[in-house]
Amino acid sequence: MLFDLPFSATDFLIACARLTLVTSVSLHILLTKRNTSSAIGWIGVCILMPFLGTVLYLMFGINRVTRLAKKLVGDRTSHRQDNVDLSSWNRELDGQFAPLALMVGKLTTRPVVGNNSITCLHDGDGAYPHMLEAIENARKSILLCSYIFRHDAIGQLFADKLIAAHKRGVNVRVLVDGIGSGYFLSPIYRYLKREGVPCARFMHSLLPWRMPFLNLRNHRKILVIDGCIGFMGGLNIADDNLVTRKPKHPVSDTHFQIEGPVVHQLAQVAAWDWYFTTGEQLNRDLFLQEHAGKGTSLARIVTAGPDTDLEKIEYTMLQAITLSRKSIRLMTPYFLPGARFLSELGLAALRGVQVDLIIPLHSNHRPLDWACAANISPLLDTGVRVWHANPPFNHSKLMVVDKAWSFVGSSNLDIRSLRLNFEINMETYDVTMAEILDDFICQHRNRRLTHYDLDKRNRLTRIRDSFARLFMPYL
Repeated sequence: MLFDLPFSATDFLIACARLTLVTSVSLHILLTKRNTSSAIGWIGVCILMPFLGTVLYLMFGINRVTRLAKKLVGDRTSHRQDNVDLSSWNRELDGQFAPLALMVGKLTTRPVVGNNSITCLHDGDGAYPHMLEAIENARKSILLCSYIFRHDAIGQLFADKLIAAHKRGVNVRVLVDGIGSGYFLSPIYRYLKREGVPCARFMHSLLPWRMPFLNLRNHRKILVIDGCIGFMGGLNIADDNLVTRKPKHPVSDTHFQIEGPVVHQLAQVAAWDWYFTTGEQLNRDLFLQEHAGKGTSLARIVTAGPDTDLEKIEYTMLQAITLSRKSIRLMTPYFLPGARFLSELGLAALRGVQVDLIIPLHSNHRPLDWACAANISPLLDTGVRVWHANPPFNHSKLMVVDKAWSFVGSSNLDIRSLRLNFEINMETYDVTMAEILDDFICQHRNRRLTHYDLDKRNRLTRIRDSFARLFMPYL
């Protein structure tokens, strides 16, 4: 031939396909990704690996949960009890935290409600007996949502109580996470289903076209009995939480028993999760009854997730930090927040607020500890006091501001919890509760972390920690 082409027709087609994929995916990323770093990262992956990068983006980069939530949001509005019905318990606040209460109300569309009784329970040893007793005494309905529900000794006991309740005519609904309670096998799910208990796995599927949901988890822990008694916090259902029995890997935690109007908000969240997963709208008269309060606490439920509740827990915490005057106490099992959270904490410390952050000496996920070590230095520069809590590993998620406002629940202080997981927290405007939690957090200030501790790490350790930090959104 007069002219020899430098590449074959096949090479030309492959090059066109690569260009088409990179262009199409990049345009989609530019139009849909709010986070600049995430957008740049995905575009880079697709440029370097057009075919594999496109597959990964289709599986993990597109938030299909938001689309599903928006499709269901009309039904959700009618599915949720109108807040007007709770007007007799609604409260308006004044004083230091009035702007916070107003902002969170607009953010969540839920009111602050009064007349609640809130009891703090520690570890499975303190919480499980109350939860099991409530299940035994259930007469109409049980709503249980748990990230981890193991089929060990305590899991078996919970399951048997739920099965007994179902057999005596109580309407039972159990929702477990599709990852946390076992992805390929979920023994507790299979056991409950086999005994006839209505049970579902949140966003679980082994089908390839359903794999985009693999990275999205329901991290909430909710138990509501007859619509009048609720439990929520950080406690999963597993033998490891029975600390006094000295399991191989003990996990300490904090949970809360609630009675009063705020239980209605708690039940709404569990009912929505069930509807989101199964499409079944639960009977209001059985699951969403309203009950008068027995206490004096003002409280409100705040949810977050990659649907219509995106980042609401983080926004609540940021506003509370902004309003702080004297002290901020934070206790979390994992500390890997984004830059804006670190900035707000640092600014609070610089203006004279005493900021205490308590993290475990060793968590149950070593890569998270490595990434945290590489992420903590900017806080120390601003005067934030970082403390290690001695073993056993404490899984509590607690925040107290000025010994007057508390924020408790399932959300860790990491990007996964704040932006990817479905989480639930409760804010309380209760000085007594805040002082109890503040004292509890301060009891775990066992060893202060300093710049010296970070600087004495050898070079290989620093490289390891910095490398782990690159995976913050996925740890």
